[in-house]
Amino acid sequence: MKPMTVKQVSELTGVSVRTLQYYDRIGLLEPAKRTEAGYRLYTEDQLSRLQEILLFRELEFPLKDIKRIMASSNYDRELALRQQVELLTLKKEHLEGLIELANNLQKKGEKAMDFKAFDHSKMEEYAAEAKALYGGTDAYREFEEKSTGRTPTEEAALGEGLMEVFEEFGALLKAGEEISSPAAQKLVQKLQEYITKHFYNCTPEILSGLGKLYAADGEFNENIDARGGKGTAMYAAYAIAHYCK
Repeated sequence: MKPMTVKQVSELTGVSVRTLQYYDRIGLLEPAKRTEAGYRLYTEDQLSRLQEILLFRELEFPLKDIKRIMASSNYDRELALRQQVELLTLKKEHLEGLIELANNLQKKGEKAMDFKAFDHSKMEEYAAEAKALYGGTDAYREFEEKSTGRTPTEEAALGEGLMEVFEEFGALLKAGEEISSPAAQKLVQKLQEYITKHFYNCTPEILSGLGKLYAADGEFNENIDARGGKGTAMYAAYAIAHYCK
């Protein structure tokens, strides 16, 4: 791909020249190089990064959060895309709910007293968990503090302990336990307490967000199912959702 000028990138993407220049100034999207005359030149790598930035912007992430997330040493592009798909799906459902409400108001007038469509809590919870994965939150800072000084062996042991909890979820699933059963709900509590003790304060909001991550297709889902058996991740996610109600 031939390097593109800032004007060409603007025409291709619909992002204004002024915005692209601002992204450069704050270090969010720097050009691949500059000509001797000082003109910015962008390659395919910068356009790919711009797509990621624009997806975050569609989800209303502040620029400072986008920069921090994408600069994080543990930034995983594939995981970020999965999270973006989940958040965009939640946003789509939210908009569909608003459209349905507006249609009902057209038909019923003031009798349609429904405010559920304005609830952003699901999106906010999931977005908070997505941000927590890349630092900059109290939960992540606490995680860093608790993990400081741990040896790889100790880290591996804690990870093993977490997977043992998911093994227990798998055993409950195989035994036919309902997600609302005392055994399943007690196990969710055990998971929450384990995370709080060894990683960070697992608030109900964070726990709810973790449940959504477990349910989403991807690495979390695959690893949990590999340990507890097929369907374990979804079972744990539903049990968490019930617990967090």
